[in-house]
Amino acid sequence: MMSRFSLQTRRSKDRAATLLLYCAALLLCAGVFFALYFVASRGWQVISWEFITEPPRDGMTAGGIWTPLVGTLQLTFLSMMATIPVGVATGLYFSEYASDNAFTRILRLAIRSLAGVPSVVFGLFGLSLFVVLLGFGSSMLSASLTLACLALPLMITASEQAFMAVPKEYRDASYALGATRWQTICKVVFPSAASTVVTGIILSVGRVAGETAPIIFTGAAFYTPGLARSIFEEVMALPYHIYVLATAGVNIEQTRPIQYGAILVLVVLVLSVSSLGIWMRRRRL
Repeated sequence: MMSRFSLQTRRSKDRAATLLLYCAALLLCAGVFFALYFVASRGWQVISWEFITEPPRDGMTAGGIWTPLVGTLQLTFLSMMATIPVGVATGLYFSEYASDNAFTRILRLAIRSLAGVPSVVFGLFGLSLFVVLLGFGSSMLSASLTLACLALPLMITASEQAFMAVPKEYRDASYALGATRWQTICKVVFPSAASTVVTGIILSVGRVAGETAPIIFTGAAFYTPGLARSIFEEVMALPYHIYVLATAGVNIEQTRPIQYGAILVLVVLVLSVSSLGIWMRRRRL
């Protein structure tokens, strides 16, 4: 009798927990769809080929978003050029070479703690190190390296987890066939973990593409007449451009449609990158 009552209680708790999780998921989806609808309904009117390909003009009250859009792509590309090699190599070290000792555990704790540091702190760090100490000045290079520092904790953690998820039997089979450790890593570990590593890269791209605080201090320009031709020039960026239009621009109400149009483009850009990552993962590269 007690056993049957206990079983019914567990089933009731399981149903209640399942219902609670479904409700939480529905609320999250509803919030996301509402935010997308709110932005899209106010920004789709200005979306056109001219809006995408024309630079801002007339004190940023007219024109398009070509200059900040290209600047965002430049910053994201350069930051990933620095993030991916260092992040993947560090994750590989932790999973394949590092011993399980106090020093390694402290390093892992420090990396995971950095993932929760506010982005404005990374901006001040980039200002002190890259702009002032190394003398790069306020430039695309300084901003990209700052964004790379911001994305590194996520990239390292994702890479380490990807390599650790490869079954030990794969490595043992490779060693049994006479392969060296490096051959095993290149021929077995990397291919098996590639899809998860790509997911980490996509998450890092989404993280840096929408950041504003780090680049304000290190290389984002309020306005530039053209595209940056050198990594030592300042660059317009879409997140900062949106911030400027919404808070510090002239005729804020007049530029409201441009603000929402720029937000919509940024959201579509991030969602497109994420969708590409999902497709690549399903294809398993």
